[in-house]
Order: sequence, then structure tokens, then C-alpha cells
Amino acid sequence: MDLEELRTLYDKDQRFDVTYPDTRREVIDGIVVRHIQTTGRKQGWILWSQLAAETADAVIDEQLDFIKRTGREFEWKVFSHDQPADLTDRLAARGFEIREPADAIMVLDMHALPDALNQPIPEAIRRITDPDEIPAVMAVLTDVWQEDFAPLGEELAAQMRQDPDALSVYAAFIDGEPVSAAWAQFTSNSPFVGLWGGSTLPDYRKQGLYTGLLAVRAREAQARGRRFLTVDASPMSRPILERFGFVTIAMATECVWQPGATQTVDE
Repeated sequence: MDLEELRTLYDKDQRFDVTYPDTRREVIDGIVVRHIQTTGRKQGWILWSQLAAETADAVIDEQLDFIKRTGREFEWKVFSHDQPADLTDRLAARGFEIREPADAIMVLDMHALPDALNQPIPEAIRRITDPDEIPAVMAVLTDVWQEDFAPLGEELAAQMRQDPDALSVYAAFIDGEPVSAAWAQFTSNSPFVGLWGGSTLPDYRKQGLYTGLLAVRAREAQARGRRFLTVDASPMSRPILERFGFVTIAMATECVWQPGATQTVDE
């Protein structure tokens, strides 16, 4: 499968058709797909849009009116092949915060799983099956990224209780404490498995834990009949994933609306 075919498959499966637990999916005029959480943080996001240059401003304004009424944080995720080409600039002019650097959307076809992911899994790594352990796992991400991951942890714990087959959380434990963590999201009837987390405390890096967490999730995905792994990779993770055979199919920029944001174009 060439890069263009892979990107097209990803766009349809992971952006247009995708659904999320406890989230309402809305298709607006066939050109915007937005998602609104019905529980938890009740945040929203637009993951897929295909706009025409001449009508894009009107569509953005319509979506912004809706977003303002929610009174919640809202993300519009812009991919490098989305149209119009200046969509990010148009969103910035309306008060969206453009979060840089962009993530690399990376995919691994497991028909060619590298030998490095077939090595023995470190004994320190185990799967988390008790939702009550999720807060300790999220604490690893909080320490690494200096952000509050507790709300996300609550959502993952709820998902684990409601649909444990859709979520696989793994952590590496040293002296009984988690030091590295990651998870995989499985969507019904999708060939893709989303990999998330992938964070290790500084003192425990370069010990094979990141690779082990990647390998254990890849093997589970293979055992469950999935073909592709996908990661929204940071600049730090991208070169590591490239060594395992992941290819970049697009760049994606998070454009985030915060309640009270100020536009620089006329209302």
C-alpha cells in the first residue's frame, strides 16, 4: 500500500468514520465532522473537515458560533493535506490557539513488523486491568509533560469499566511504582490501533521500556487481527518511531478554542 492509499484509508477510518465512547458524532453538511463528549469533561473537537476556500470563512464562523454556545474548550485538528491550505491561519484569526510544534501522524504496517518489536518484553511491563490503578499511571504522564492528566485518567478508567476490550493500558513498574506508561485504543471493525501515552520518567529512559511498551501493544494488535499501528508523534518520538518502520502520512496541528478567546477578524 503506497503512502497516498494509506493516507486515504486513515482519513476515512480514523477521521471521518471514527466514533468515541460517550461522545456524540455529528456530520455537518458532509464537510465537517465534530464530536461532543456527553460525559466527563464534555469537550469537543473537529477531526475531519474539507472546506472550499471561497466558503471556508462562513463554515468556520458557523462552527465557532456553536463552539461558543458550548462554553467549553474545543479543538479543531488541522491536517497538512486539509483544504483550504490556509485553514490554520483562518482559525488563528478567529482566536484559536495554534499549538506548535505539529504532531507527525505516523503509521506502521504490521505486515512488516521489525525484529526489534519481536524481542522479549521486559519483565517490568504488565497490563493494567484494574481501573483504580489508572491514576498512578497518569501520574507518570503528569511528571513527564508537566500537565494535569487526572481528567483524562478518569475517562480512561470509565472506559475500562464500560468496554475493557477497547482499551489496553500497560505500565512498567520499578520497585512497585510505575515509571513508564502507554495505552492502545481499539475501535470495532477498524484495521487501525491507536497508540497513546508512551511516556517514561527521565531517570528510567534508555532501558528498553519505551520499546517494550511499543512491542507489547503491537503484539496484542496482531493477535487481535489488526494491521496498522498509528501514533500522533511528538518531535521527540518521531525519530524513534522511524527506526521501527513507522512512516509519516501527514502533520497535524491542534487549534484550540478556549472560552473567552478573542478574535482578530470582525465578528
